[in-house]
Amino acid sequence: MIEETAVSLQEGEARPMNMIEAINDALHVMMGHDPDVVVFGEDVGYFGGVFRATAGLQAKFGKMRVFDTPINECGIIGAAVGMAAYGLRPVPEIQFADYIYPGLDQLISEAARLRYRSAGEFTAPITVRSPFGGGIFGGQTHSQSPEALFTHVSGLKTVIPSTPHDAKGLLIAAIEDNDPVIFFEPKRIYNGPFDGYYDHPSKTWKNYPGGQVPEGYYSIPLGKARTAREGSAMTVLVYGTMVHVAEAVLAEKGVDAEILDLRTLWPLDIEAVEKSVQKTGKCLVIHEATRTSGFGAELVSLVQERCFYHLEAPIERVTGFDTPYPHSLEWAYFPGPVRIGDAVDRLMKE
Repeated sequence: MIEETAVSLQEGEARPMNMIEAINDALHVMMGHDPDVVVFGEDVGYFGGVFRATAGLQAKFGKMRVFDTPINECGIIGAAVGMAAYGLRPVPEIQFADYIYPGLDQLISEAARLRYRSAGEFTAPITVRSPFGGGIFGGQTHSQSPEALFTHVSGLKTVIPSTPHDAKGLLIAAIEDNDPVIFFEPKRIYNGPFDGYYDHPSKTWKNYPGGQVPEGYYSIPLGKARTAREGSAMTVLVYGTMVHVAEAVLAEKGVDAEILDLRTLWPLDIEAVEKSVQKTGKCLVIHEATRTSGFGAELVSLVQERCFYHLEAPIERVTGFDTPYPHSLEWAYFPGPVRIGDAVDRLMKE
């Protein structure tokens, strides 16, 4: 029998955390609160994960609830589907988003369809955590941003936080959700915000407002965007790492832009998008993933359909390139100050 560990469901005093610490804290809170939450994946148990996001969980909650798996992503997700149908709340980790493709059949054909195909008799409350994106010079097999694949699948929710505060609150909400959630963690900002456009993250989020994370339990509803910065000159639609890149570029250029951190790509907070674009009349979409069929294309279509008569200029889009992810040229691949700045200039000239 799994023994439940009592945990307070009260939001506590905030303290500085980086994103890894916030994710680890969320897992501690939920495992302490709900004995049905189980965590597993490659190296997540004894070692605590390659990025240490699951450190200390096995020592606290035991090997029955936190355990290592073979290198078999299809098996990891398939096991999670079976556990979820049996009443558990599995939180499997896929070590890098680049490795998730062998598990797509289980995610798409089983997890995402389970509620519908069983007429509601079974659900799949699975939260698949995975680091994604660039920032560690991992090359084409450790740096991909495949989020658009999952937003295409009916029945899946896709979440990408940009701050430690949001990472903890969104992860708790994802674990509590009764449907499968893909929870992508931008590893470029795992350890802290930027010191500059091209620099690696600094070692602490101590002086960044989003790095103040309350102790204990709190959740952030899925499907609700966050206004990272208010403005009137244009709307910038971003998520994950690109929130911080956009903030840095626009601050340097002195443009009064509104930055909307989507947080949940699907379900999308389309009401927040509409409200902002109708106010500003201009829209810039930024993401790290490849351009063609990226999630930015969906955002552009939605804005065009819903805000056409409010637009004062063509919608701009700045993305990664349609190439395999480069290793030595990683920082040139990212949307950065030059390409984003050019798009901002074009919008301001209209």
